[in-house]
Amino acid sequence: MTDPATSAALAADTGTALDLLGSGALTVHGRVTEASNAVLYCTAELDGLTAPCVYKPVAGERPLWDFPDGTLAGREVAAHRLAAATGWQLIPPTVLRDGPHGPGMVQLWIEPDPGAPELLALQDPAGPERGWLPIVRAEVGEGRTALLVHRDDERLRRLAVLDAVLNNADRKGGHWLPAADGRIYGIDHGVTFAVPGKLRTLLWGWAEQPLTDEAREVLDRLAAGLDGPLARELGPHLTAAELTATRQRVAALRRTGRHPLPSPDWPSIPWPPV
Repeated sequence: MTDPATSAALAADTGTALDLLGSGALTVHGRVTEASNAVLYCTAELDGLTAPCVYKPVAGERPLWDFPDGTLAGREVAAHRLAAATGWQLIPPTVLRDGPHGPGMVQLWIEPDPGAPELLALQDPAGPERGWLPIVRAEVGEGRTALLVHRDDERLRRLAVLDAVLNNADRKGGHWLPAADGRIYGIDHGVTFAVPGKLRTLLWGWAEQPLTDEAREVLDRLAAGLDGPLARELGPHLTAAELTATRQRVAALRRTGRHPLPSPDWPSIPWPPV
């Protein structure tokens, strides 16, 4: 492990981090056992710089009936490339490379800031407290309910916009990490870019609210990039249909000017939620 401040500083230095992850020597130290696919905790070393990272080999992926094309690793890299194009730096530096167990995704490890304020909470079911937004009512045992809420936080709002573009099917509460420099990084983007709508997230607090001016500008840039250089970056990792669907999601967000509503055809909350 590294300390949160060092972790945050390297994550913010994207060029250095990408060089380290792409060309550094990978050493596997263990497996993250809670994950459903093979997730290996490693260090990457290059020119005297060493940093922890996550290596997810394609050989360790379990087939998914609703993601029959491409790889989880490829979609993770595509998600990072698209996030980088927003300018929001919401996904840690990520590369696709050969490793000790074959080709896979390698992503910089983000050590969360233990002093960061909580971003999720359970509150009185009558309504959220000031500065919080409702997600869903939850059973908490013995016939009692509580309101699951997330903070009304601009960093999370940006992540909600990114997830709508990515069609992220798994934005759990444990899939965003507060860094020591105040940034929030989203992780685990293997189930993104599906053609049918699969948005499943905890960030529903802004549903149907108008997008910010900043988000509209970002979507304009993405639309231009998806008709040019960004599409060429994503092309090796996604199918033509997935790229077309991504363009259509961006176009829909620009047309409505609002955060999306949950779909009636797909579970809107991931399980487990945290």
